[in-house]
Order: sequence, then C-alpha cells, then structure tokens
Amino acid sequence: MKPTLIPHSPFMPYDKDVSFYSTSFGHLTPWEFSGWKSESMSWKTGCYLHAGLNPNFRNRVTGPDALRLIQDAGINDFTRFSIGASKHGVMCNALGNTMAEGMILRLGEDEFELMGHGPYVDYLVESGGYDVKSENLDAKTFLFQIAGPRSLDVMEALTGESLKDLRFLWHRPSRIRRDGLLKRDIDIRVYRLGVSRTLAYEVHGDIADAQAVYAAILQAGAPFGIERLGMQGYGLNHTEGGFAQSFIHYLHAWTEDGEFMHFLGEQFGEITAVLPGSAGPDITKRYANPYELGIGHLITFDHDFRGREALEKIARSPRRQIVTLEWNQDDVLEVYASQFRPDGDVQFMDFAANPIWQGYLSQHFADDVFVGERLVGMSSGRMFSYYYRQMISLAIVETAHANPGDALEVLWGEPGTRQKRIRAVVRRFPYIDLPFNRNIDTSVVPPAVEQES
Repeated sequence: MKPTLIPHSPFMPYDKDVSFYSTSFGHLTPWEFSGWKSESMSWKTGCYLHAGLNPNFRNRVTGPDALRLIQDAGINDFTRFSIGASKHGVMCNALGNTMAEGMILRLGEDEFELMGHGPYVDYLVESGGYDVKSENLDAKTFLFQIAGPRSLDVMEALTGESLKDLRFLWHRPSRIRRDGLLKRDIDIRVYRLGVSRTLAYEVHGDIADAQAVYAAILQAGAPFGIERLGMQGYGLNHTEGGFAQSFIHYLHAWTEDGEFMHFLGEQFGEITAVLPGSAGPDITKRYANPYELGIGHLITFDHDFRGREALEKIARSPRRQIVTLEWNQDDVLEVYASQFRPDGDVQFMDFAANPIWQGYLSQHFADDVFVGERLVGMSSGRMFSYYYRQMISLAIVETAHANPGDALEVLWGEPGTRQKRIRAVVRRFPYIDLPFNRNIDTSVVPPAVEQES
C-alpha cells in the first residue's frame, strides 16, 4: 500500500529545525520549537505565539434566527450580547452533559462566529426550524494566540495602535500596516482572550494572509523575547490555567444523543478510537456537566434550553466538582525507577505529559481516582509544571473530597498492565497563581520596554 503523505500545516512556515510533529487535524504541526521547558515558561515571564489551534471547528452563523438557535442550545445569558463582545458558549444534552463548548463572537446583529462548537452546530442547523445559514471557516480563516505578560506589547507593536482599552472577552477589527516584511496592509481582528489565564490575545484573519501575519507577529515580538509554542506546550497551559478542554480533560457526551450520533456517522469512531488510562474504555466516565467543569456560573435559567431541567436538579445539589491534583513526587519517581527493574516495571509515564495531540484530534487519557477502595472521580490532563516543579492534573471528584488538602489516590496504568496508586493532594484551582487576564487593567500597564539581547 502506498503511504499517505501528511502535509505541513498551511498556517505557519516550515522550519527545518523542527524534527517532531503532531499529526492531529490532518496536517503536521510542530510538537516543540525551543523545547517544552522554555515554551512553558513563556506565558509566565514573556509571551508566546501559537498556531496549532487550526482548524478549530469554526462556523459563521448568520440569519434572522441565528441568535435564537444559540439561545435554544446554550446555557448562557444572552439578554445582553453586544456587537464586539463574546461569550463562552456551552451547549448540553437532555441529561445536562456538554455537547459543545467554545467561544461565540458577535460580529453583527445577525452574524456570529462560533469556535469549537462543530459538528454539533452543523447538526442544529441541519435539523431545521431556524432561518439561518452556517459556513464552515476552517479552510478559510486562521487563529493565532499570543499570550503572556508581554503580549500587549507585541500586539501594539504589530498593529501600531493602542489596545489598552480592549477589555477581556471583547474584539475589534484592526490592521497590520505595510512595511519591509509585508507588501500590503492586512486586515485582522484582535480578540482579548487566552487559555493561559495570564494576559493573552488572539489574532484572526483570512487564511491567505496566515503565513505573512505569522511572520509579522514574530517580527513584532522579537524585541520582547517571543517564543513559538508547540502542540505539547499548548496542552500544558490548559491544566495549569484550570481550563478544562474537550479531548484533553473530558469528552462531549455525544453517545447520549442517538440522533446526533446518526448525524455523525463514521466520524465518531475516528475521534474516540483511543481511550487510554486506568479509567479504561468506558467512554461515559469522561462525560461531564458544566458544574463539574467549573463553568456552572455561566448557566442562567431565564430561558429554555436543552438540558435545563437536568441542570436545575444538579444545581440544587452538585455531586462532583473540578479540582487540581498535585501528585506525590516520590510516587511519580517510583514509576520511573520501576522501569529499571526486571518484571517489576509499572506502565511508563510519558514526560512531560500524556501525548494527547497525536493521531486524529487526540487520545483522551483518563485515570480513576480513589479514596481508599472507593472510586470518587476521574483525573485527566496530567502534566509536569516546570514553573512550579510539580506533576499536576485536573480531576472531577465527589464534592466531599474536593477540599484543598484532601488526600486521594490516582490509579496509574491501564487495565491489564502493572498498576500503581499514586498519592495526590487537592490544591488550588486554577493552579496558576499569577494575575488573571480577566482581572488585568491594561489601561495602567506601563509602556513597553524591549528585552535586552
């Protein structure tokens, strides 16, 4: 059989110095650039440029019923939704478990961009009942992330304008001016958002301009020590930042909706074919509702939406919640030490994290969490935080065992392998303790000072 050639990502230029790639999303995306340690420090001490979130199930939904479609499916409050604003839109099924989750940007009165909601949005549109049109933008647009304390400096150098008045979750059109690198002005959209919890922005634009804009961001960021972030680093910042992301920390509960499964057809098997970890192949262990994901505060019961009745019951007495687990260092070291013992090795623990971004979309690792012999939850998104020098994960556990300082155990090793219980302690959530993007008043940020060479 003739081998299938996987193309390089069209969203960034090829770099001959990169030797290891992620094959997710049907193209090659660099796994590392300068190395995961320096890249993981970037959103704490400098800034990074990340292009790996392409494609991102991006849809433009337009028409007189566009807002009604979003309201009928979404848990959020949509009574106030100005043009230029965005919302973290969450859609659930009748049991209250998530079916889609991501950002919704309002571009016009009847025009919205939804990021991360497909193919569920495609299903809603095709189900009828709404006077709307949906356009998939994955092959037409790009999205770059710039995050870290120097990200505002980079964005202002890129656009040549002050962005200090751009508030968290707001976006607006901007432009990169023609210079020695660019042959013409390029229109972009600047969006103040990120998954690192620290100050962060996104740059959106037409895919034809992707590589030129990527190069322009690197040029603007060079004086501020910008790092290019690979796919491994991108997974790390979600766990540190406490942003539970589908396919890293949980899976959408698609199998609970028979009609949607019929709509998906063979796609579903490709997306969820690999379910490693001690939790085993039971996919339902990986399902979660908004309260369990730490986003229950987004729910408003002022309108009818799918899952409202179930979520009202859950709200009265939430059974589980999300926490950060700090893994016992001696137990983790014992896993590595066991590799040198004949007939005594525990399943290997990839460093610095589980290799989620390989194959189509991801492999969803999930490990059972115990108190004594009692199964109390599920851990996922394990990573070594170089900044904090700790192995951590996010876990959804019973509320009785979700208090800071509570002791639990993570079962490491897939069923059928030599397993080990690793002691873990509930710590702060989110784990990162630097100023949050939401709380940073950029109007008082001092003028940029270029990094010394």
